[in-house]
Amino acid sequence: MPYEHILVAVDLTEECDPVIKRARELAGPSNAKVSLVHIVEPMAMAFGGDVPMDLSQLQQQQFDQAKERMDRLFNKYPEINRGDSHLTYGQPRQEIHQLAKDQHCDLIVVGSHGRHGLALLLGSTANDVLHGAPCDVLAVRLQKKAD
Repeated sequence: MPYEHILVAVDLTEECDPVIKRARELAGPSNAKVSLVHIVEPMAMAFGGDVPMDLSQLQQQQFDQAKERMDRLFNKYPEINRGDSHLTYGQPRQEIHQLAKDQHCDLIVVGSHGRHGLALLLGSTANDVLHGAPCDVLAVRLQKKAD
């Protein structure tokens, strides 16, 4: 059965190109809709939630940078509709799962640095998204860049 709506979780680095390309390949034969999602994690979560300073300005700068990078992706992949894509704050796993449910996605595509099996993925976004996902999940293996 072909996919109808593919949600692509992007980290907004150049590494997300193979992930988007793979989603487009899968979408092609059935002309499935492809949506991008990027989740900006609240800075307080990164610091354990108890930060003795106001991070709102830094958080806004982080969000603005993510928006600029997302815009560059739309310029690079004009066939992906901006209106179907999402940039939001939150915990990646929860936000991606909720969005996949709300948008009736039947496939989530994520990048993975999977070294040797799922055991080494523990704690990664790809592994988090896999568990409890409301639909199929495809982890696209990302090649390590040569130094």
